[in-house]
Amino acid sequence: MWAAHHNRPRASLMPMSPSSKSLDLKSIWLFSGCTSSELKKIRGSLDEVEVPEGKVLVEEGRIGLEFFVIVKGSAAVTRNGKTVATLGPGSHFGELALLDRRPRSASVVSETEMDLLVLSQRQFNGLLESMPAIARKMMAAMADRLRQADALAYD
Repeated sequence: MWAAHHNRPRASLMPMSPSSKSLDLKSIWLFSGCTSSELKKIRGSLDEVEVPEGKVLVEEGRIGLEFFVIVKGSAAVTRNGKTVATLGPGSHFGELALLDRRPRSASVVSETEMDLLVLSQRQFNGLLESMPAIARKMMAAMADRLRQADALAYD
């Protein structure tokens, strides 16, 4: 499980909550081009965890190995010790770590008790191996985001 892998306090598996079932994975840019059956397979690869208030979910500068979707609760995002955002239900973070395995650009700490969906690097790699079409769709979604960022930077 995700927390045990990182020698952090163990998060507990929780039963599927109604709100986690209603989360639309297609609204997450990384999965926006996926079909219903691909989204179902992705959903089946997500671990559901419950974390306490004050838990460091992501640490700036450390290599990231997970992607998170918030089902319930809120978290603070900090860069260089300054709060830059607050995330709540439906928000997600850590997707770039699955793609490039580079150090995290920010820290994320739970402000409340939270229910999360977590996709580990191993689970992500398994999805790509079993369904190569997902990789092409993710690359197209990344290209779209890059074009949007480019347009904002130069318009």
